[in-house]
Amino acid sequence: MKDKVVVITGASSGIGKALSYEFCSRGAKVVMAARSIEKLAGIESELKKSGAEVLSVATDVSIEGDCSRLIDATVKEFGRIDVLINNAGISMRALFRDTDLAVIRQLMDVNFWGTVYCTKFALPHLLAVNGSVAGVSSIAGFKGLPGRTGYSASKFARQGFLETLRIENLKKGLHVLIVCPGFTASNIRNTALAADGSFQGESPRNENEMMKPEEVAKKIATSIERRRKLLIITALGKLTVFLNKIFPFTMDRMVYNQFAKEPDSPLN
Repeated sequence: MKDKVVVITGASSGIGKALSYEFCSRGAKVVMAARSIEKLAGIESELKKSGAEVLSVATDVSIEGDCSRLIDATVKEFGRIDVLINNAGISMRALFRDTDLAVIRQLMDVNFWGTVYCTKFALPHLLAVNGSVAGVSSIAGFKGLPGRTGYSASKFARQGFLETLRIENLKKGLHVLIVCPGFTASNIRNTALAADGSFQGESPRNENEMMKPEEVAKKIATSIERRRKLLIITALGKLTVFLNKIFPFTMDRMVYNQFAKEPDSPLN
């Protein structure tokens, strides 16, 4: 990754922040995008102390114009784009019957349209260098998760978009990676939306049992270097995808029972 230009959305916390550090450690020039320029500035300051070349761009990926400005700022600063990692995302936790439709719309705007916008504007630059586009998705993009209708729908859409993009550019040198990390100790669950659009607050899952963002970032960076097409990180995730192909209706019951065990589960 030496001197490669890597654009990372959702870079102010969690997996995105860890990716910024990981790619800088591999010699890449990193462009960090997130809504909070203050948080990005703090990360940028730390990275530059180690000699990294970093650019921060305030970006709300749900806004098309912001995504266009992100790509323009990257090309103006570094002259090229080698890797785009669509990492920005939000989650939710509520039954569909109780959920305000604005919550579903917000999930789609960030998780799906954010990926579409950034990729659309970056694509000509990526094709020029046989670059890579990655999307941080979820097992929720393979199997619908109860209480996460908007989240699963947006991840299914993101994966369908990226898979189609890969096929369309099969002979043009574009590398497309879909990443499914599994439950990761990041900020996304604490900022998950409730039925009315307010923040959920504390995560219902035990952070100590989850993967660390730094571990996920290393695996993603290595998969991009090796130009892998799919990265399912956890054994449980791999098993879920495999069994869902063979026993989909049995998996429906298993997934229901698993999520019904969560503290304050909306299924109960």
